Amino acid sequence: MRKAKCNTLAAVLLFAAAPGAGAEKLIYHDIRLDAANKIVPWYGTGPSQAYDHVVRLLFNFWIEMRNCPNGVPMYMQHQVWKPDQEDPRGLGGDQINMALSSWNLLYGYLGDSRVRNNMTYMADYWLAHGMSGKNGRWANLPYPYNMELHSGVYDGDMRAGKGFLQPDKAASFGSELVGLYKMTGQHKYLDAAVAIADTLAAKVQPGDGNNSPWPYRVNAATGEIHKVVKDQKAFMAGYTANYTGALLLFDDLIALGEGNRAKYAQARDTVTRWFQAYPMKTNKWGPFFEDIPTEIWSDTEINADTLARYILEHPAWDAQWKRDAAAILDWSYKSFANHEWDKSGVIVINEQTAYKVPGNSHTSRHASVELLYCEKTGDMALKEAAIRRLNWATYMVDNDGKNRYPRDDNWLTDGYGDYVRHFLRAMASFPELAPDDQNHLLRTTSVIRDISYDADEISYAKFDSVSSERFKLGAWPPRSVSGGVMHWEPQTKVLTVEARRKTVRIVR
Repeated sequence: MRKAKCNTLAAVLLFAAAPGAGAEKLIYHDIRLDAANKIVPWYGTGPSQAYDHVVRLLFNFWIEMRNCPNGVPMYMQHQVWKPDQEDPRGLGGDQINMALSSWNLLYGYLGDSRVRNNMTYMADYWLAHGMSGKNGRWANLPYPYNMELHSGVYDGDMRAGKGFLQPDKAASFGSELVGLYKMTGQHKYLDAAVAIADTLAAKVQPGDGNNSPWPYRVNAATGEIHKVVKDQKAFMAGYTANYTGALLLFDDLIALGEGNRAKYAQARDTVTRWFQAYPMKTNKWGPFFEDIPTEIWSDTEINADTLARYILEHPAWDAQWKRDAAAILDWSYKSFANHEWDKSGVIVINEQTAYKVPGNSHTSRHASVELLYCEKTGDMALKEAAIRRLNWATYMVDNDGKNRYPRDDNWLTDGYGDYVRHFLRAMASFPELAPDDQNHLLRTTSVIRDISYDADEISYAKFDSVSSERFKLGAWPPRSVSGGVMHWEPQTKVLTVEARRKTVRIVR
C-alpha cells in the first residue's frame, strides 16, 4: 500500500484561513488553505463544522426538491437536477439504493423523522412501480430505469432498453430492504428482499475472468444477456464486480434465519470464491454506471472500494483482510489519482477508466474507506490525506444544498445518496470530524428504529437487543445509561454504549 507521511491532525488541519486576494474558485467557493497551504473546507473552522453543515444542506435540498409534471419528486425520475428545465435522462441505476443507504445512517445521526419517512416513500414507490413480474426468468427484481421519462414506471435499462435490468443493483436494493425491515418492522420489505435473494441464489454461476456470477445486464423475461455488435464484434454485458450488495443481502438473511438459508449460503460462497479468485487478483472491477455503453469497457472506483469496505468490516470473510483491503485501496488510488489540485495539498479521485474526471462521491468514498482502514489497523499513514480529500469534496456543495459534479451536472446519484454516507462514515471512524457542540449517533451494530435528541437525554430504540453504539456527545457529558453499559471518554467526547436491551436512554 502507498505510504504517506504519518502525521497526527495538527492545528493547521483544523483551522482555516480566509481566502486571500485572487483565491482560486472551486465550483461554488473560493479555496481556503491552512498555514501549510493545504485545503480546508469552505465552511466554518474545520471539518467538525463543515461536514455536518453540508450533510444538512444536502438533505434539505433533496427533501424540498420540486416535483415533475406527473407529481412525482424529481429524485425518483431523474439522475440529474437542473434549475430551470427537465433533464431528458431518467433515474440513476443505483440512485434509490444509495439514498436508502445514506438515509439509514442520517436518521440515526439527526433523529429527523423526515429522513425515515423519505426512506419508506422511496422503497414503497419502487416496489409498486418497478419490479419484474413473478413469472419471468429473473423474477421479482427491480428495473433500474424509467424508459418513458414521466411515466412513473421503471421498466428497463438506460442502454439495453425495455425489459432489461441489472442484477447487481437488485442485490443492493435487497440489502437496503432488509435494513428498512429492521428499521420499520414492516414485513413487506423483508418479503421483497427474500424474493430478490431467491432469484439471485437460483441464478448464481461460478463465474470466471470474463463472466461474473450474475451478468451485468439481463432481460428479466427471457434471460438474454445484453449484447451489442459493433464492427462485427460482439460485446456482452456479462461482467461486473459490484456484488458486495449480494454478500450483504445473503449475510443478513442468513443471520435473521429468513428464506432459504442453505441456498443463500451456497450463493454467498460462490460469490466469495469468485471475488477472491478474480477481481481481487486481476483488479478487473468492471462497470457500474448505467450510462456507459456496453461496448466500452470501464473499471470503476466504486466497485473496488466498496468491496474494500466490506473486507474491513468483515475481517472473518478474508484471512488476509488487512493486506487485501490495502491492495484494493492502493489499486484504486494508483488508477484514479487526479493531481489537478496538488498545489492545494490534495489528490482527488477520478470516477472510472472510461471517464477520467474527478468526482465528489468517488473522492469522498475513497477517503472514508481509507479512514476505516486507519481505524481498523491502527496505521494512520493515510489519515491526513483522506481528510484533505473530504475537505475538497465539500466544495461541490453550494449554500442552498445543490451538489455539482466537477465540470459536469448536479447528479442526484453522486451528490446525495452516494455522498452523504461517506461523511457520516468518516465521522464514525474518527469522531473528531463530528461537531464538537452537538450530540450525534455515529455508528451502531444494529439498525435504529427510533431516536430522539432532547435537552437532557437521548433515547433510542433499535432492532437488536445486544448491540454497540458510538456517539459523539459534544453538547453535554452523560451521567448514566439505562439499557446498557457506557464507556465515556471525556477528552474526545466519545461515548460507547454496549447495549443489552432494544431501548436505551442516555441521561445528562
